[in-house]
Amino acid sequence: MAGGKVMVSGCFDVLHAGHVQFFADAKALGNHLTVVVPSDHIIRQLKKREPAVSEKHRMALVGSVYCVDAVAAGVDLPPELNFATALIDRKPDILAVTEDDKYGDAKKKLCTEYGVQYVVLPKTPPAFIDTTPVSSSSIRELIARPVEVPVRVDLAGGWLDVPKLAVGGGFIVNCAITPMLTLTNKAYEAGGGIGGSAAWSLLNGENPIIFELESGVGWQDPAVIQETGLCVWHSGLSPDLAFKTRGRMLSGRMSLTWTGKPHRTPELVDIKRDYKSIAAASQRAYDAVRNNNLYELCNAVMDTYTQQLNEGMSPLPLYGAQAVKYCGAGHGGYVLRIYPNSLRRREAIEHDKNTFAVEPYIRQWG
Repeated sequence: MAGGKVMVSGCFDVLHAGHVQFFADAKALGNHLTVVVPSDHIIRQLKKREPAVSEKHRMALVGSVYCVDAVAAGVDLPPELNFATALIDRKPDILAVTEDDKYGDAKKKLCTEYGVQYVVLPKTPPAFIDTTPVSSSSIRELIARPVEVPVRVDLAGGWLDVPKLAVGGGFIVNCAITPMLTLTNKAYEAGGGIGGSAAWSLLNGENPIIFELESGVGWQDPAVIQETGLCVWHSGLSPDLAFKTRGRMLSGRMSLTWTGKPHRTPELVDIKRDYKSIAAASQRAYDAVRNNNLYELCNAVMDTYTQQLNEGMSPLPLYGAQAVKYCGAGHGGYVLRIYPNSLRRREAIEHDKNTFAVEPYIRQWG
């Protein structure tokens, strides 16, 4: 409608290029564009969260866009029709919406009632820059995405996090560790059994628990990587944290050694193994962590290692360690060793170039 007045509404909580393109497309329908920006109260009702920036901030940003002629506040209920008073008072010729507008029917009904033309615009990528489509939600997710995450070592109860293998009364005992993993510094070999795939999915903004479960394995990797600390979990269908500690008794006492042989956990799930004995070792590890007893924790790790040998994995030298086991599904990957003190660990690292120190990690708050 040449020469007509156009109105649009939306949250515009995190203003981005897609919004600007929408404004430009809407303005092209007439010669005057009013953008209705909902109040903070409306945002809370629509999004079930606090707005990213204040109402005045959003109105100022929208008003600065080159093709916007006027900005009005949206304060009406129901929240999806927060622009109703602005529409009645300003009498636009057109209300423009995007093709994915969730409240189209209600908006169209309001337009019919007040004689306003209802126009649906395709959601097009911004014409003025070379970019992929974005949304306020995707920007918020990108901002919240971590830039580095820990990996983990499992100490006892491995496999009891796989839903179909869960054992009532069993536990999974694991510990988040550094060095950290980043998108530019992988730091670890692939197929090592230390949760690298879960960490990688978290860095890329995916849901790591869903990613792992859909791969046919368990949830312990993403659970401890996101929780951090030395954790004890209940065996079951989904993460259920029994308790956790800072893991200080493991400080200066852990190392990893690369075997030179990667493994794929999904291919090893159905190997026959003694889950009753695995659960018994997990109970021993539970008690050890609860009592802050490194000696008993090492015994639980050795119980777990015994089950790995029974499964057919190759024997491992201690190299001065108090406990040793394969990480993750084993049959390759990384080997975890726990030493009685930091001196023994240093001697082991000097002895083997494939061995390096790792430390327990817990996220610091505040």
